[in-house]
Amino acid sequence: MQIGSSNHAEAVKEQYKTSSGLDTRISFHEKYSTNQLGYTNWVVSNYEIFEGMKVLEIGCGTGSLWMGRDDMLSKFGKLVLTDLSEGMLETARENIGDKANVVFQVADIQDLPFEDNSFDMVIANSMLYHVPDLQKGISEVRRVLRDDGAFYCATLGENNFVERLAEWFELGGESFQPNHNFTMQNGARKLQTAFSNIEARIYEDSLHITDIDDLLDYLGSLASLKMLNDVPREKLKEILLGHAVNGVIDLPKEYGMFIAKG
Repeated sequence: MQIGSSNHAEAVKEQYKTSSGLDTRISFHEKYSTNQLGYTNWVVSNYEIFEGMKVLEIGCGTGSLWMGRDDMLSKFGKLVLTDLSEGMLETARENIGDKANVVFQVADIQDLPFEDNSFDMVIANSMLYHVPDLQKGISEVRRVLRDDGAFYCATLGENNFVERLAEWFELGGESFQPNHNFTMQNGARKLQTAFSNIEARIYEDSLHITDIDDLLDYLGSLASLKMLNDVPREKLKEILLGHAVNGVIDLPKEYGMFIAKG
């Protein structure tokens, strides 16, 4: 299949302009992931939380990490939720509600508007691979983090469902350039420029998809597969059904997180 290339940076910007596409992706994974714990629940279960701590989340998106976790939120002395998108922050505010210890603020990880040693914990989930100057971003995290603090950053692996789908659609060369800027394979090395103690944790999961139309809707929200938008939906469905067994598609998921300290 011959599919033209797309400008990845512009695609990413459009992908995160509003919460609509992100909501599609979150609900898709909630519906079809085989690990019943749930990725967000697993991510949060790794956090070491103490009373009165100051927490910064970079790239908070819709605020989904904190929904239904009022007991946890009440322990924080302050939680600062940041994103590049005002639209995302507005959705996060609607989802979480106004709380005295929660602040919503537009911010760029490459130039954080906070003083040195300001936070006990910094969180950056599924976003570091989008940062143009990643080393600058990591150094900024280290700067605002207290010496005994922890940086939690969840990310993808390089052997994921997107790569599998690219094989099925025969994407290659300029038509498919996966974003491997910060993965479970190379993330530790990149964090080592600012942190001395780095631990990797893997989340075991996969996708068991029983409705191909849901998968097609999901693909339409991905910047990395934006080139598929030029292909008729029925053609994409035909290709996917060719890889289905009894109408079901199984895909790998390679997710995890790093905990960086020191």
